[in-house]
Amino acid sequence: MSGNNITSPLAIDLFCGLGGWTEGLLSENWRVIGFDIERHEYGDEKYPAQLVLQDVLTLHGKQFKDAALIVASPPCQEFSYMAMPWSKAKEKARAIRASVDEQRRLTTLFDACFRIQREACEAADRHIPLVVENVKGAQPWVGRARWMFGSFALWGDVPALMPMTTGRQVMKNGVTHRANGETNFHGYKSTGLNWSDRSKRGQDFTRVVGAQADGTKGNGGSWFYANKSGARALSLKGKARKRASAMIAKIPLPLSRYIARTFKPIDLEIAA
Repeated sequence: MSGNNITSPLAIDLFCGLGGWTEGLLSENWRVIGFDIERHEYGDEKYPAQLVLQDVLTLHGKQFKDAALIVASPPCQEFSYMAMPWSKAKEKARAIRASVDEQRRLTTLFDACFRIQREACEAADRHIPLVVENVKGAQPWVGRARWMFGSFALWGDVPALMPMTTGRQVMKNGVTHRANGETNFHGYKSTGLNWSDRSKRGQDFTRVVGAQADGTKGNGGSWFYANKSGARALSLKGKARKRASAMIAKIPLPLSRYIARTFKPIDLEIAA
């Protein structure tokens, strides 16, 4: 498998889930270690590299002084929810804005990514780039994103030149996946998928997920670290729900491969 060579550059994937970042890194011959609080395995779908089961909040960046890149996708469920035009969502946003402690809690995992980067850079005595992905709705809470890839918002050391999405389309392995679902059942994040639509009960959930899967980020968000009570109330439950959410949360392969190529150390490229 590509990326296993000890001479390959090392990347750290925080909140790795099913490994959307990691798949692109491995394809560009990176060595990757992923961190998550649980193992996501759903049939043939599982994290494709070395996985460490550990709460990201307990990590110290000095562990990653040998890394050449850190990528991260902290949970986005609350950000996604509060961006919705629902009265309860707006009420929750107002309550959090009224509390400094709640604002700190909300951004704790996002902020941890930059703390870990800072500690890693200090331990390595060099800059280690970090790219953080989340939803557009996180911007009122963590600051403006540096780039949007479809509806995937990026912060950190985002390259000045980035690939573009065209007309709600994303390329995956040279195949265009459209919002009408004619070609894509890969489960990218979607604005069109309504998890509370009970009319979808009994359908193949993979097709339900993929029907709007065009690289735009959905309302479902990441459930890896969230309170599960809301998830249990919806039409997809238990492991099926978690698999669908994990599939939706995956970074598009064109984006992860682009970041992998951009940050691959030049001396290793020459040696290869």
